[in-house]
Amino acid sequence: MVRTPPSSSGDDALHRLVSDHSRQWKTFTFVYPVISRRSAGLSVGINLNIDTACNFDCVYCQVDRPRKLDSAGLAGAIHRPRGGDVDLDQLTAELDQMLSIVADGLIWRDAQFRDTPPSHRRLNDIAFSGDGEPTACPQFPAAVQTAIDLRLKYGLSDAKIVLITNATLLDRPPVEQTLRLLDANRGEVWAKLDAGTETYFRKIDRPRSASITLEGICDNIALAGRTRPLVIQSLFMRWAGEPTPFEELDAYIERVIDLMSRGCRIARVQFYTIVRRTAEPLAEPLNDAQLNALAERFRHRLPDVELAVYA
Repeated sequence: MVRTPPSSSGDDALHRLVSDHSRQWKTFTFVYPVISRRSAGLSVGINLNIDTACNFDCVYCQVDRPRKLDSAGLAGAIHRPRGGDVDLDQLTAELDQMLSIVADGLIWRDAQFRDTPPSHRRLNDIAFSGDGEPTACPQFPAAVQTAIDLRLKYGLSDAKIVLITNATLLDRPPVEQTLRLLDANRGEVWAKLDAGTETYFRKIDRPRSASITLEGICDNIALAGRTRPLVIQSLFMRWAGEPTPFEELDAYIERVIDLMSRGCRIARVQFYTIVRRTAEPLAEPLNDAQLNALAERFRHRLPDVELAVYA
């Protein structure tokens, strides 16, 4: 079930590490390393949305958009292009350097990671996540090919290449083609599904366009999941002091059942809650008992679906 709060110095170090998901590392612009609770190890992130633009405005988002937008493009040691420009040469150079450090084990000598417990001293994945929806970036296909090539260069074949997506653009031909490239190179798609009803979806995920609907997202998840197994990632929280209602969870479970009835293959479902500062103060983490209650209700309805729970 949900991991208990830290009780030893090792647990304290791990809690500190997984609570720090800064997308800025040293002088890098596009590439950043984090210790991820869901990856249970090192995740090398690729941020294709340095302008912080996203087609969602989730209440629980941990991206400080106003501050980042103010600092974009400032001169100095850190180069931050404006307008979401992705310099593929710079991204390639940063990822090359990062994977070299990881492959040599030098990452564990860095001050940020030297306290990483042995259980998490492993590269789990190269993840396309960052400050917005990665598939919205025109350079997304080329960036995926770069990650594939450099993973091969450093012999890191055990590491997955993960796309963390809100699923709004999975039906676009360039994205579909890139997913097939991921399929051939130990890729995983983690598709976001936080709601069961349109009303809750619009309240929590706050899509920036009226054309983005929960039904459309489920259609895209079903489309992608008929070709490869997907991971469904779902964040639950307290909003204005109230945890996710059971009625909303039941509607969410019906969505998952409907996806499977449409041929969507679900590798596992992730239930998790907030661990870092959010865009809206009213968005707060669930406690272990609240998250466990949601998980038990899900397991009762869908006992054959693998469920991973992260406090």
